[in-house]
Amino acid sequence: MDTEQTPDPSHLLLDNQLCFALYAASKAMIQAYRPHLEPLGITYPQYLVFMVLWEEEGITLKHLGERLSLDSGTLTPLIKRLEKEGFVTRERSTKDERAIQIRLTQKGHKLRNKASFIPQKMLCQVNLDIPLLEKMRADLKTLLKMLQSSDS
Repeated sequence: MDTEQTPDPSHLLLDNQLCFALYAASKAMIQAYRPHLEPLGITYPQYLVFMVLWEEEGITLKHLGERLSLDSGTLTPLIKRLEKEGFVTRERSTKDERAIQIRLTQKGHKLRNKASFIPQKMLCQVNLDIPLLEKMRADLKTLLKMLQSSDS
């Protein structure tokens, strides 16, 4: 970009920022999940952890963090709380004692049935058709990949 040119002042308007639209939409989405998660006694980040564990039982803390894009400093207290509440167990891997494996307890498995209604309720709440939602998700995944590759 030529530094001699005067930048367009509209570039600094809040409503023109993709980052703000993503931030505000993310906050609103998390808020929309709250009434569905509160009866289950879990938070949105915990719900994300459960979704990964329902998909991949017995994974390492490191792999869980990679799936959720969370560092161990954020993830460890979250997992410890779920362990204290009886939803998961943590144990050292027998293959690599540096690795911590996370497993669902029976209580954690049972929560899956209780949470199974949430995606459908959220779909009704946002009131968008499936093809549009799938396109939005694909576009956001593309954006994420682009942002992650620009960090490299």
